[in-house]
Amino acid sequence: MTSAEPALSRPAAAPAAEPVLDVRDLARHYPLTRGVLRRRVGAVRAVDGVSFTLAAGRTLGVVGESGCGKSTLARMLVGLDRPTAGRVLYRGEDVTGLSGRALKAVRRNIQMVFQDPYTSLNPRMTVGDIVGEPFAIHPEAAPRGDRRRRVRELLELVGLDPEHEGRYPHQFSGGQRQRVGIARALALRPEVIVADEPVSALDVSVQAQVVNLMRRLQDELGLAYVVIAHDLSVVRHVSDQVAVMYLGRIVEYGDAEAVHEHATHPYTQALLSAAPVPDPGLRGRRDRILLTGDVPSPADPPSGCAFRTRCRKAAARCAESAPPLAVPEDLRADPAPARHPSACHFAAVRRPAP
Repeated sequence: MTSAEPALSRPAAAPAAEPVLDVRDLARHYPLTRGVLRRRVGAVRAVDGVSFTLAAGRTLGVVGESGCGKSTLARMLVGLDRPTAGRVLYRGEDVTGLSGRALKAVRRNIQMVFQDPYTSLNPRMTVGDIVGEPFAIHPEAAPRGDRRRRVRELLELVGLDPEHEGRYPHQFSGGQRQRVGIARALALRPEVIVADEPVSALDVSVQAQVVNLMRRLQDELGLAYVVIAHDLSVVRHVSDQVAVMYLGRIVEYGDAEAVHEHATHPYTQALLSAAPVPDPGLRGRRDRILLTGDVPSPADPPSGCAFRTRCRKAAARCAESAPPLAVPEDLRADPAPARHPSACHFAAVRRPAP
């Protein structure tokens, strides 16, 4: 950095009693209509009552199959989609129904990194213009004469050559484009970054570079992340806490290591059993859990527990009532790591094979 004022400064830590982000019973239902008069006949419950808190400088990983509501949740967190119910609180302030200038001010503090670096960057704009675009939308963030310097510093911060600011996105690799997207998200000095599948479109060899970059930036800038992903190995590497989603709801929630080593929900256990084993000598020793049936439609979810139609433990009780997300009574005597919330009537610890 060449200026006495750095392009980015570490934000003040949030008070211990106040999370930087507090999500309460968030829901998004898309209406289903029929006929010329568009009569409402139902709703797609994309997100159906999600709650969590996020502290400054921490990372929440949100995992689940495609269609479970992860991306819809991400869009609501940054104000790109309006929730049907529930609230999003940023530093104690309800930002759910904001619009216009009020929403614009909040977006300075909550930014998003999109999934596909090939479609999230305007191919007709140079990289310098892409990274500097937030300054044009929020002119108070940087004086006009200082913006080019800030852009170059941001490019350098994410590991790109500032001399390449005049190049176009097609002249960069996928990993480099994602770095451009991260630089753009950092331009306004946000406290929270929502990353929607930030490495899923990249080669495996490049994924580690981007993940390591995100961790370094978090350490340097005090960022809080919500990382949406389906790759459990990525989530375990970057997250402090993990929320496992199924059909619009969180079914297991806890510290990343506890969820990975002491998973209690049958769905989480199935996801972990399907993860690749890097050591060839251990392959075949893990007990795979194969799920039967198809994922139910969010427009017509099963009664009771939404996972019961694919669960090996399903019983009559599961069809009668939906289990709450809570610490199961049967596990309250288990070691501390296993005592985290799980939405299952028959939750039990299943430790992975060594």
